This record gives sequence, structure tokens and C-alpha cells, in this order.
Amino acid sequence: QVQFVESGGGLVQPGGSLRLSCAASGSIFSNYAMGWYRQVPGKQRDFVASITSAGTTTYTDSMKGRFTISRDNAKNMVYLQMNNLRPEDTAVYYCNRVVGLRTPFGSWGQGTQVTVSS
Repeated sequence: QVQFVESGGGLVQPGGSLRLSCAASGSIFSNYAMGWYRQVPGKQRDFVASITSAGTTTYTDSMKGRFTISRDNAKNMVYLQMNNLRPEDTAVYYCNRVVGLRTPFGSWGQGTQVTVSS
């Protein structure tokens, strides 16, 4: 079973940037579509962005132009570059395998906390 370890979160001021990383185990990582999700305490986990094995990307509308998802199949890594961060982006961010462009499939890791505050 593929496992995921997220990192790169932290405290950043509004308008700042962060780059999240997701390390995936498993020898067939390159075959998977991968995605990022986020969750605020007390709310459901929401889709942020996904990238197919071929590199096609999908984003939630509010992230378009600010977030960029990418992957490095040789390293089994997925990244989320987040620019122009807003306080409402504060959440725990998770990565996971994706099916159907947005639906998570697999076990969740611990996530990485992103806090946007002045």
C-alpha cells in the first residue's frame, strides 16, 4: 500500500509563499494521478489540485493562478507551490492518490499545517 508523508508547511504572512512536498512510497507511483487536499478543523477535507501521470493538472477555482502542482516521478515526489497566500488558506494540507481527477483514493498521511497570519 502506498504511503504519503507531507512536509513544508509553516507560518507565513498574507501574500507570502510556501512549497509543500509529498513523499510517496511504492514502485508504481508514476502510474498514479496525485492530488492535494486541505482541511480546516470541524470541516470536511476539500480538494485543492491534482496532477495526472501525464502531467495534466486540475485546480479548484479559488487556487487557480496562485497554486501550482507538480511531480517528480523519479523521486516519487509531488509538490504544491502556493503563492499569494491568504488567511483563508490556513489548513492542514494532505496529499493522496487521485481517481477521476478529484476523488482521493488511499490512506491519509499526517498532513502538514499551513498557517497564514500577520
